[in-house]
Amino acid sequence: MAQTPLIHNSTARRMAKTILNGFRSYFADYLNSTLSAKARFEKADWLGVQQANVDRLELYKGKVAQTVMYLGMVTNKDIANRELWIEAKKAYTQLVFNFPNFEIAETFFNSVFSTLHDHDKINDNIIYVLSSQLIEAPKAEYSIFIRYEGSDYRDIFRRILKESEFSLPGEDIELDLDCILNVFYQEVVPKLSGSAENLKFDLLESIFYRGKAAYMVGRVMDGEQIFPMALVILNNEQGQLYVDTAIFNSDELSVIFSFTRNHFMVDAPLPYQYAHFLKQLMPKKLDYEIYNSLGFPKHAKTEFYRQSVQHLRNSDDQFIIAPGIKGMVMTVFTLPSYNIVFKIIKDKFSPPKEVTHQVVREKYRLVSRHDRIGRMADTQEFDKLVFPLNRFSESLLEELQKVAASSIEIRDTRLIIKHLYTERYMTPLNIYLEDATDDQIHNAMEEYGNCIKQLAAANIFPGDMPLKNFGVTRHGRVVFYDYDEIATLTDCNFRRIPEPRTAEEEMQAGTWYTVGPNDIFPEEFRLFFSGNTKARKMFEEMHSDLYEVRFWQNLQEKIRDGFVLDVFPYRRAKRFDRGKDSVLEVFSD
Repeated sequence: MAQTPLIHNSTARRMAKTILNGFRSYFADYLNSTLSAKARFEKADWLGVQQANVDRLELYKGKVAQTVMYLGMVTNKDIANRELWIEAKKAYTQLVFNFPNFEIAETFFNSVFSTLHDHDKINDNIIYVLSSQLIEAPKAEYSIFIRYEGSDYRDIFRRILKESEFSLPGEDIELDLDCILNVFYQEVVPKLSGSAENLKFDLLESIFYRGKAAYMVGRVMDGEQIFPMALVILNNEQGQLYVDTAIFNSDELSVIFSFTRNHFMVDAPLPYQYAHFLKQLMPKKLDYEIYNSLGFPKHAKTEFYRQSVQHLRNSDDQFIIAPGIKGMVMTVFTLPSYNIVFKIIKDKFSPPKEVTHQVVREKYRLVSRHDRIGRMADTQEFDKLVFPLNRFSESLLEELQKVAASSIEIRDTRLIIKHLYTERYMTPLNIYLEDATDDQIHNAMEEYGNCIKQLAAANIFPGDMPLKNFGVTRHGRVVFYDYDEIATLTDCNFRRIPEPRTAEEEMQAGTWYTVGPNDIFPEEFRLFFSGNTKARKMFEEMHSDLYEVRFWQNLQEKIRDGFVLDVFPYRRAKRFDRGKDSVLEVFSD
């Protein structure tokens, strides 16, 4: 008697081929999108850069939807049948064996399945909870980098610049080389072993494009010792390029690849090899963070989930309510041993909040597609995520049942959360200030003001700006992470508070003037400090212009005239002195 699965073999193989064809179509269009980044950079088409980022994010969703449609056409079987999917996965695993981008292909299979099925029904027999192939160090990486060797460092860096893919000439290559070598001799040469006459300079073949900058990324190898290398190239918008800075430090490179910044446009046909190379340069980065930077956010979700499951297996602490002031829209919890927070939209919002669940989701979607310029935390969105029930503290479980009952479901020993967001944990700014020194308060207030200004210049008005809605990263940067009331700056109406016309108006409770839904009164921003007089005084010494209506209106005018901001992910002091001012200096980190 024939076994049931054999009946489905031909159908399952057609399904697998259809999904693989969908993936190939997606990946080809993905690579074409990244290949066109060079032309946008050299044309200084900054608005085009922004649109291309959005289009690339939408590409994945569209290809998955198209593949689901084709699945219904290639078979007359019930594609909701789980046994059929078990066979389809077996066939797909054979098809992607030894694929150079197999890990991305497996995630694409997962996405197609998840479009048709509930996430709480998945297991490794049906989708790739774990990869089907052993992920290990590539036997050879020479296909992704170009190697330069020797002790004439100036000649090596000259060759690196001259042999790049850029079509535009350098503004002043000899000046570029002087600046690069100055940093190299300060930060690398003193740490070299012996005479180090045969250093190896490995430069990734593809250039990383993001915003208004191009990043030539590689490494300097001195025996077993590895130094990161990044040359940051800018366009002077007059037909020439120049080197803005050189990075040879792992922490500084980590900031460039921060979770607060958009994905790079980089031609990476061998994603795992690129990820492995970058992991060597930034060992503190987790796999999902690197895949996110490479422009594979869906696979980053896969890696995040795998890493989270592994962390739960290797720990025994319980999820708790996140430290800090409770939000009015989100309930937030965390695991003390894990630097991630989990955010669930509450069933009902506390006054004066008037947004809806759908509006909150749209705000988070806006952030995922907007230039985060290093000032907004990246989020991962999950549906029907399953947790072990015994890992939730009693107080947290009680809180979830009280404020978000419609979003959770308990099944035996599992807690299913129907919809949530994850973000990197940061110390809330209000908590950070409680034990901060005067110098730390000063730096935090400078960062807080810069964060608001840079978001505004990128056409984002945070809406809610109390200190509790901003976090401090391990690098001391202040980042915004509460998105339920953000708006595009150009949609806001900034006003001065009118003077009362009579004594009765001045004394009456509430406002004596009408307030429209988009009206913003910058004079009221002083209220965000809620009693922290020291922090408020320092803030006002540096950023009192934020209380002025004209500051905001000027930015609106610039944005409407086509101004595109880019805040570069390194300090002003790291920028090479080329004897000229930059319009971007006002907004540099």
